[in-house]
Amino acid sequence: MLNQQVAIVTGASQGIGRAIALELARQGATVVAAARGVDKIRAWSNDAGALTPRIHAASVDVTDKASIDKLVEETVQKHGKLDILVNNAGITKDGLLMAMSDEDFDAVIDTNLRGAFRLTRAAIRPMIRAKAGRIINITSVTGIMGNPGQANYAAAKAGLIGFTKTVAKEYAKKGILCNAVAPGFIATDMTAVLPDKLKETVQQIIPLQRMGTCDEIAGVVAFLCGPAATYLTGQVISVDGGLHT
Repeated sequence: MLNQQVAIVTGASQGIGRAIALELARQGATVVAAARGVDKIRAWSNDAGALTPRIHAASVDVTDKASIDKLVEETVQKHGKLDILVNNAGITKDGLLMAMSDEDFDAVIDTNLRGAFRLTRAAIRPMIRAKAGRIINITSVTGIMGNPGQANYAAAKAGLIGFTKTVAKEYAKKGILCNAVAPGFIATDMTAVLPDKLKETVQQIIPLQRMGTCDEIAGVVAFLCGPAATYLTGQVISVDGGLHT
């Protein structure tokens, strides 16, 4: 259980981020659910019943250092500490390599990789003072296997794996654990718009023969934040139905 823990979850307006925020709150944490726009967060948190008081909507632009510093500072000021950071914010701008613009490549790297760097750099300070902390980076099986049309996304997610392992080694002696979760094909708003034929093809190559759910990702993240994961750091846990073995 995560009673009295304080967490920041980015990219929390929908999908995996929303599921993670809800699961951490369900396990007792106070959750600062952050995204560019907070209207969606306020909407689903207001419908969260008994969990609503534990969820606090916050605006953040992970491409802007000042916005990130404000998020971390206000979280610590309001709640007294920061125990957990979940770097989930991410975007896609898919396209084959020869047609991909510099702008589309840079935008994905800036949000998905540099954003996690900025947030971790800001969050690490209060964690060092507390001599404890958990950092969970949401990477992707694409960062391990690659995927046609996603050179920018794969590069960012692969970079996030190397970043995770380095942070883990740098701050283990400070009591800070850093791990990554690599989702496979997950049923989200993004995958819902894929053609049915493509979704059928995808499911055929997954040993479990189905897409994962956001709640299945959230459960693994909650485990990594909890008391059973005190000897885990620098690890990448693939949650992909056996796609990558």
